Amino acid sequence: MSEDKKEKKESAKKTKEDVETPKVEEKVEAPKKEKKTSTTKKQEKTEPPKEEKKAEPKKPKETKDKKAKDEAKPKKEETEAPKKEKSKTKEEAKPEEKAKSEEKAEPEAKPKPESEARSRTRRRDSKYGVAHIFSSYNDTIVHITDISGAETFSRKSGGMFVKADRNESSPYAAMKAANSAAQEAQSKGIYQLYVRYRAPGGHKNRTPGPGTQAALRALKRSGMRILRLEDVTPLPHDGCRRKGGRRGRRM
Repeated sequence: MSEDKKEKKESAKKTKEDVETPKVEEKVEAPKKEKKTSTTKKQEKTEPPKEEKKAEPKKPKETKDKKAKDEAKPKKEETEAPKKEKSKTKEEAKPEEKAKSEEKAEPEAKPKPESEARSRTRRRDSKYGVAHIFSSYNDTIVHITDISGAETFSRKSGGMFVKADRNESSPYAAMKAANSAAQEAQSKGIYQLYVRYRAPGGHKNRTPGPGTQAALRALKRSGMRILRLEDVTPLPHDGCRRKGGRRGRRM
């Protein structure tokens, strides 16, 4: 019986050992995997964190610069290609544009008129003249002189532009005479005028003829700058006796 007990005890011990051994293995393996030992903590502390920080930011900078350079190269090539195409299209379009410009240039070959600003400056910087307009019912005379009246720049009359005697005092003849006189004065550098118009006056008719307004309008339209208008019709001061006799002119 004692032997049987011993065997049972031995078998029980073996079973206990078999049961206990995996438990020990589980306990030993679990902390090794999950928990950190003191040695691992010391190793982490001993590792210099500064070196890692310094080394990491340097690498991306270099890579960014390289990537930027690599990306810039194909962009340049892409930009150069359309430029060449544009230059080709421009060269192809040039002969067409030249032909169009030549066609446009042919009708525009006439000399362009001067701008208003230039004409205004020319008027202001030019010499002064005096336009003496004599207007009666028989004729219209436009006489442009210097301010003193000693030098004559131009002198025209309505009869120089009309064949019939009855049209010499007409507005048309006065307009033609004033325009011609203004052009001749402008060729001599006169662009500013003091206008003095008159009628026969004295003991004769004191109202200007029909060509006065037409002559003034023609001077202005021809490019003259009119500074002043003055009526200088002479008035009688107990002078000569008016013709017609005692009983007046008989109609």
